[in-house]
Amino acid sequence: MTAGASGRGVSRPREPATVPAEFAEAVRSLRDAAVRAEVAVAEMRPPQRLAPWSHAVSLDVLHGGSEVATGRLVLLHDPAGYEAWDGTLRLVGYGNAELDPDMAGDPLLPEVGWSWLLDALAEQGARYTAAGGTVTQTASTRFGDIAGPRRACELELRVSWTPLGLDLSGHLRAWADLLCTAAGLPPPGVAVLPPREPGRP
Repeated sequence: MTAGASGRGVSRPREPATVPAEFAEAVRSLRDAAVRAEVAVAEMRPPQRLAPWSHAVSLDVLHGGSEVATGRLVLLHDPAGYEAWDGTLRLVGYGNAELDPDMAGDPLLPEVGWSWLLDALAEQGARYTAAGGTVTQTASTRFGDIAGPRRACELELRVSWTPLGLDLSGHLRAWADLLCTAAGLPPPGVAVLPPREPGRP
């Protein structure tokens, strides 16, 4: 029996879904955003099952020839929206930065880390709602034949928020600024003086 006689017809490849205009505009703003010179931004494969549409970028903070912080920012879009999102777009950020060992034991560090995010968003004029997340401080000690410093301290952030508007450039700059702050870099344009040598004025 031929395909036509069966009534089913010839199967055809599925047409790709049209990218929602809202999502396309938001992605475009991320691609056009300029961040601090110390931060390298690159597109990466986004998670596939968190929302119908997603886009992701990685961020690496370099200082003195070394990588001092890493992160990623994921944009999720569901045209139907989620009640928990309070919108149709959601930004999810993950960051990890090396810490000065003296900071690792500070009990207020998680609160400070959270304030860095809110301050960075405010500084960039990035409006948002429904923000939430976790800030974790860790200290580890290496033993045996393992490369790296014997003691390492890190700050980890896992946060998400709903942007108000489709221009997400300020949100990406804010996330990059937060990673720089967590890594101990000074604000742009501020030079750090070298430590004074003993016996010299």
